[in-house]
Amino acid sequence: MKYSRKCPIGLYAEKLSGTAFTTPRHQNQQSWLYRILPLAAHGAFTKHQPGGEIDNSGTGRWNFVDWIDGMHLVAGAGDAALKTGIGISIFSVGQSMPKDTAFYSADSDLLIIPQHRTLDIQTEFGELLVRPNEIAVIPWGIYHRVLLPDGPSRGYAYELYQGHFNLPELGPIGSNGLTNQRDFQVPIAFYEKDTSSKWHIFSKFNGAYFMATQFHIPFDVIAWHGTYYPFKYDLGRFNTIGSISYDHPDPSIFTVLTAPSSTPGVAILDFIIFPPRWLKYYIGVMGLVDGDYDAKEGGGFQPGGASLHNTMSGHGPDLATFDKANNARLEPTKVGEGSMAFIFESCFMLGITDRGLKTCEKA
Repeated sequence: MKYSRKCPIGLYAEKLSGTAFTTPRHQNQQSWLYRILPLAAHGAFTKHQPGGEIDNSGTGRWNFVDWIDGMHLVAGAGDAALKTGIGISIFSVGQSMPKDTAFYSADSDLLIIPQHRTLDIQTEFGELLVRPNEIAVIPWGIYHRVLLPDGPSRGYAYELYQGHFNLPELGPIGSNGLTNQRDFQVPIAFYEKDTSSKWHIFSKFNGAYFMATQFHIPFDVIAWHGTYYPFKYDLGRFNTIGSISYDHPDPSIFTVLTAPSSTPGVAILDFIIFPPRWLKYYIGVMGLVDGDYDAKEGGGFQPGGASLHNTMSGHGPDLATFDKANNARLEPTKVGEGSMAFIFESCFMLGITDRGLKTCEKA
């Protein structure tokens, strides 16, 4: 954060930088926020232990948990402290974050994919209402608070420890196709004036959680401008392309967002979807938001579940799906109706947490 000269009407101007100051202009991400009180006006941070899964009854029933306690890492690679790697989580939350709490991650950009019910995400920049079949990205360092307007929610979250999400390059596709910049939505500044209430600020720093208190609301930004901000995207607006002759094109033709590495053509992450469409050496974690995935019609892959295809491990459609496609008439066919599957593809070899191996229902 940096402060400029005295602002009109007693506001504070703060600069939020998502890249190094000297990052080339076309890659530089920064925004100016004009707020009622400075963000730095808070107490000391102390270690916090998320306490979501506590059985107080002795009967096996769990407490409802909010966004902070309901996020569980199941796979990943790298190190947030070294700004390299990724983390893949599944969230299951039963209640909104309390009115006097906010959260930010110092570790990563967060890609959020709700699978069941809507998330109302209040950020410093404004509010984002994110429904199933939509995604949201909260860049690192941005304060937010997650509410549940329709009741308990679950879904997937992806932590990007290095770089930021970009639109995929189109190459020989041309000027249209895949994700269009015009379809991304950003929040409009929305603020509350509260300079006396006690707030609890939770931070994720190098994989650990910390908490500080302050006596003003963090969501007090009157206006903002810049190139570093949260956003959302409706997956139904994705422009799908595919082969009209033969062969199975690589899944990279379904890339919604990408986080490139320093090696051209190699991604830290490609976020890929398999929406309804006409037919048609990476590591991937698959998920299913709704319906049946057209390559797994034999059962066993349900909405809210996940599938890991690690380095050099064979994968593909199940036998029932293969037999159906192999014996079908050669005519245009619509696949994936009522379905939305996705995959996180990464150049990293992914490790699985104890929760992913033992606590989840691993098949």
